[in-house]
Amino acid sequence: MNGALRMSWSGAAMLLLAGVYFVVPLIATGIFSFWEGGDHYGLSAYINLIHQRELWESLWTSLHLALETIAVTLVFLIPAVFWMHLKAKAFKPLFDVLSVLPFVVPPIALVAGLTALYTGPSWFVGTANFLVVPYVILALPYTYRALDVGMRSLDLKTLTEASQSLGAGWGTLILRVLVPNLTSALAGAALLTIAIVMGEFTFANVLLFNTFAVYINYIGQTSATEAAALTLLSFVITWLAMLGVLLTGRGQAQLGGAR
Repeated sequence: MNGALRMSWSGAAMLLLAGVYFVVPLIATGIFSFWEGGDHYGLSAYINLIHQRELWESLWTSLHLALETIAVTLVFLIPAVFWMHLKAKAFKPLFDVLSVLPFVVPPIALVAGLTALYTGPSWFVGTANFLVVPYVILALPYTYRALDVGMRSLDLKTLTEASQSLGAGWGTLILRVLVPNLTSALAGAALLTIAIVMGEFTFANVLLFNTFAVYINYIGQTSATEAAALTLLSFVITWLAMLGVLLTGRGQAQLGGAR
């Protein structure tokens, strides 16, 4: 009993220290974002940001890049991971290794390789749409893990045999049977991809595209209080995505417990 109480107090102390470590910088950043000079505090930094067209353009660029990245990633990964679990489980170690390669290749080396290898029409390589290629690679470890866990929780062989016995083709099987059973995994993969794309800086900056992260860096060099306000906005977007991942994961856990 005393040991459990001591562990409880030590755990509470660790949580308190962790909370202070993470919360104090956020509070300081929030207070600084309201600073207008001297003893004056107000919303001028936020008002200036709202009226800057570049903010909304960069935010929209990052959002539509995130949606394109999610679409491309899921179109390629869902059939691939499904096929691996159903027909080629021996290749799973190879898939696992390939999925973590983005962690070991430096982003600057990846940018150099992509610009040297990829050529194409100007509407693709000359616009921000080109960033979808490296973003798909960056998101691969997270999207692959989410889909892998989701498909491992399903009896794919039984679902496939039941669907094909009713006359469903492979396309119908994936779209009308597999995808509805992977809602939590797909939501988690999508939200993680949004968080990655919204915070990615290296690729966009080197390739000279004005995304949300690049705009934050620009504001940081020109206006300190507006940079603090924009940092808080970016933090809120990222944490909303993480909260969505936690909620979808909790729903999946409750469903598994009900079984």
